[in-house]
Amino acid sequence: MHIDVPISGDTIKLGQFLKLANLVESGGHAKEAISAGEVTVNNEVVTSRAVSYTHLTLPTILLV
Repeated sequence: MHIDVPISGDTIKLGQFLKLANLVESGGHAKEAISAGEVTVNNEVVTSRAVSYTHLTLPTILLV
């Protein structure tokens, strides 16, 4: 499934992106999923919510 997620600023953090794309129910759920290694960005497990993306580098995400 492909979802286009428009962002309103220059950058967006991973947790915010997950919420905006409706891949998680809340910021708390995003935090738990990321720290548990359940989020893969561009085929690599990411365990930090602090990673930021721009509209040019928006990731391909898989939530396990």
